[in-house]
Amino acid sequence: MYLSANRAADTARGVPRPAAGPAVAGNVLVLGAVSLVTDVSAEMVTAVLPLYLVVGLGMSPLAFGALDGLYQGATALLRLAGGHVADRTERHKLVAGVGYALSAVCKLGLLAVSTPWAVAAVLTADRTGKGLRTAPRDALISLSAPPEGQGRAFGVHRAMDTAGALLGPLVAFGVLWFAHDAYDAVFTVSFCAAAFAVLLLALFVRDVRTRPPRSPAPPGGRGPGSVFRDRGVRRIALTAALLGVFTVGDSFVYLLLQRRLELPAAAFPLLPVATAAGFLLLAVPLGRLADRAGRGRVFLAGHAALVAAYLLLLSPLGGAVPAVLVLFLLGSFYAATDGVLMAAAGPLLPARLRASGMAVVQTAQALARFAGALLFGAGWTYAGPGAALAGAAIGLTLSLAAAGMLGKGALR
Repeated sequence: MYLSANRAADTARGVPRPAAGPAVAGNVLVLGAVSLVTDVSAEMVTAVLPLYLVVGLGMSPLAFGALDGLYQGATALLRLAGGHVADRTERHKLVAGVGYALSAVCKLGLLAVSTPWAVAAVLTADRTGKGLRTAPRDALISLSAPPEGQGRAFGVHRAMDTAGALLGPLVAFGVLWFAHDAYDAVFTVSFCAAAFAVLLLALFVRDVRTRPPRSPAPPGGRGPGSVFRDRGVRRIALTAALLGVFTVGDSFVYLLLQRRLELPAAAFPLLPVATAAGFLLLAVPLGRLADRAGRGRVFLAGHAALVAAYLLLLSPLGGAVPAVLVLFLLGSFYAATDGVLMAAAGPLLPARLRASGMAVVQTAQALARFAGALLFGAGWTYAGPGAALAGAAIGLTLSLAAAGMLGKGALR
């Protein structure tokens, strides 16, 4: 695995280096605001979804595992399409905007369906929007920041994004409380927030050109496959996939905690709040630490925190304190891995392939998590939640050891 920063890579590969200016570029801050509002919308739905499907609509754990995997990874190939189109046209903002708009429309779609697999179809369309927008958005963040500040830029963006993740469940809780468990009210408010995020993107985000006007495209491929010529990118994608297979979806963690604590339905949306709080608190510090100490070390440490969360869930310890600690460790995992992974990949990629390369890494991780969700759902159904979680903990521990060996001598 090669996840350490290469500060000279952008200059060597002909990437335009942003001029000296504010510690964090305005484009990064606006994209953070767009993600904040979008995550309020998305997490309102995500916070109520497990209970709505498993308890409200009677979906089995195996079926929910399939849906959770679909939600995480079935549209992964669209990340490649979104990244390729954004690089090809140099219209990162437009491609991202289409993705944000599609997800907003899907929030209205949830009002029109009432069966588990109809909900699954709408959620797949929603993930299509996320698949289209993620790589172009992350490319804009990377292109707006200097090589040595990639971790900080992604840390600030992810912190703002996570502020939305923190607010979303609270808004869902408030809507359910005042609307007396009316899920339609949650979906309506979610749509309004998503539509506002699209407006912010359209008015304030600016594209970053990857070559001077009227300059011909550089020779060589521009498609996603060409990024595999770089050994470091291949290692990043392989490592993300290896660890992603044993990353249990948040929804399963929340269902396990809900059973342990016997929480009422109205309180279920509060479970993601502690996760978001940990992410929000640590995103910027861990991003800056990754820039200084090595993005690979921070990335692996985040997965170690996830193993600790699994072991705590498997322990006989009861009460609210262990449950809050599990959620905080989950937030720490995201703070140490989500933006750090993109910060590691960015400097390895030329500007003309930035979105495509990031999409390759994201797709490898998403497909692995899709497979992992199916495996975990099947394990829960046929062997019980404890056995499934123990298998995930063992698998992730072994994958961490393999990732460490793969990156031996490359981590700085």
